[in-house]
Amino acid sequence: MSEIAGQTGLRAGATAVVNESYSFACMRCGYGWEQSYEIEHHTDATGHEFVLYVADGKVVPSPLSKPACHNCDGHVVRIMRPGRVASARDAAHRSHHVPPPAGPVEAPTPVAEERERHHWHLSDLLHPFQRKAS
Repeated sequence: MSEIAGQTGLRAGATAVVNESYSFACMRCGYGWEQSYEIEHHTDATGHEFVLYVADGKVVPSPLSKPACHNCDGHVVRIMRPGRVASARDAAHRSHHVPPPAGPVEAPTPVAEERERHHWHLSDLLHPFQRKAS
């Protein structure tokens, strides 16, 4: 999911760049997309570390803080590991083999012995526990 890039191509003041990719799925409209980010690690003048997320060459807010759907602007968005949206699309486009419907099936006929089985009543089950009157 992440990989450290070398010191090449850093913005001014960046100490390291990590590449991360995420898959997103909107729980409101079902739209899915994937995005890769360069996460630049910086240190401010007071020594505190901070990061900048860069997508397509532009600094963007962290996708983990308040993601919004690109389709409906909904904010109930599931964040997943990269490749999940692509694998779901591939599965949806694959032809599914559907077995033919089953033909008529005959129900088994009960054997004569089974038809004449004793029908149990609660009193039959409690009979061994009843006391004999003296």
